[in-house]
Amino acid sequence: MQSVDRAVCVLEILARLGEVGVTELAAEIGVHKSTVSRLLSALEDHELVEQAHERGKYRLGFGLLRLSNAVSGQLDVTQQGREICERLAVEVGETVNIAVLRSHYVVNVDQARGPRSVGSHNWVGELTPLHATSSGKILLAHMSEDARREVLGDAGLKRYTDRTVTSLDELERQLKVVAEDGYVISTEELEPGLSAVAAPIRDHAGMVVAALSVSGPVYRLDDDRAHDIVPAVVAAAVAVSERLGHQG
Repeated sequence: MQSVDRAVCVLEILARLGEVGVTELAAEIGVHKSTVSRLLSALEDHELVEQAHERGKYRLGFGLLRLSNAVSGQLDVTQQGREICERLAVEVGETVNIAVLRSHYVVNVDQARGPRSVGSHNWVGELTPLHATSSGKILLAHMSEDARREVLGDAGLKRYTDRTVTSLDELERQLKVVAEDGYVISTEELEPGLSAVAAPIRDHAGMVVAALSVSGPVYRLDDDRAHDIVPAVVAAAVAVSERLGHQG
């Protein structure tokens, strides 16, 4: 068991640092270099690591792709996020949704309700506009500029409330901030009285594949409360991302 644990440590260090030498690995794990050499040799036999001969250092090998491909087909963002969303809903007391892009809309694919949100609207399966929702802004902010303009060209910028952003330039400015901050707060942009906070969910390659949001009535989820729960929302989105294989 000790050897297995050390071998996993080696893989995690290589994933974090890239190319690493035997001496550095030994120091990281706290064992003799000969022990690390034996571990690397065993991992190399299974193509889980490989040596960069020109530098004499080791890096992750292509054998890991066989394992990751076997797992990736089984990973579903709703399945991996369910428990995390339920915990977050209990923690913040509001409705938690996971949403993905479908055509030029956002579709909510899973929902968990907190103790204060019983009887709230069920958003699962509903198509909502990208530009007027917190989840939509997360997805838009992490698209390429060309893809974003194409999607918005098809969708348009319909006004839903007096707070809905209908200027493309203003929306682009907001999305730049969203991409930099790693979260967004949306207040009464889709419906009067509805506020939401969202953060990105990433896959194993670092691509944003979904958004995790917390929504609730403005009288409970006002601006101060929304900012207070940002760390919890971001942490939950990161936790789901890690389950999808994202290294961070």
